[in-house]
Amino acid sequence: MHLPPDRRRELGAFLRARREATPPADAGFLSAGRERRRTPGLRREEVAQICGISTTWYTWTEQGRDIALSAEALARLATALRMTAAERAYLFELTKRRDPAPAAAQPVFSATPAALLAMIHATNAPAYLLDRLWHARGWNEPAADLFAPWLGTSETSLLRFVFLNPVARNFISDWENRARRLLAEFRADIVNDPEDEEVRLMVRDMRHASPEFDRFWRSHAVLGRDGGRRGFHHPSRGLVAYEQMTVVPASHPHFKIVVLLSLV
Repeated sequence: MHLPPDRRRELGAFLRARREATPPADAGFLSAGRERRRTPGLRREEVAQICGISTTWYTWTEQGRDIALSAEALARLATALRMTAAERAYLFELTKRRDPAPAAAQPVFSATPAALLAMIHATNAPAYLLDRLWHARGWNEPAADLFAPWLGTSETSLLRFVFLNPVARNFISDWENRARRLLAEFRADIVNDPEDEEVRLMVRDMRHASPEFDRFWRSHAVLGRDGGRRGFHHPSRGLVAYEQMTVVPASHPHFKIVVLLSLV
């Protein structure tokens, strides 16, 4: 993939800044105290050596020349320049490449972050927290009331509730359309973790358990979880409508906070 000139210049400046900020000692080279260095950080040839690429290729990249950049080479650069998760994500977004090892850049959190639970309980609107498998990890009282047919049971999986619990078909307004869109959103959500064994097994089991899940999955539809109007048939309040908002915390990218704002 060839980048436009402004992107190439931005990439070159970013790589140079990261190279100059990387202490030589951290990469196994002599520190400034033992060797006079005319530039801060690593030299271009040192970065090239660590990454297993030519010095010329790396130099041209910093200079913003029009050369092809493979995802594997970018991953080696991110490692050599000790990039943080945010810096690595920026590098791949800047070059419009897919990170071949996103799990290394964004580790999976198994524990429920206390700060996210606090955020949920701080709002008066129905709000709940989903993990990477779309299990509910926490919710506030308004959510417990609104989603009593789901959160009032022992089932925490949103997908299992929607596709396997018969109550969901009456509870969720326009169930088939919402279920189809929900699965398309989930498919888009898991694309960065193609080797996640738990996700693979969950999808396999759901395809066996639900004909609708299997049919929708085979359509290969993909949608962003952008929110929008949501309707529910509440057990005591009748039909209620909300505007859904989904937030992905920057510090915990494998979790999602879902908030529903009343339209009444």
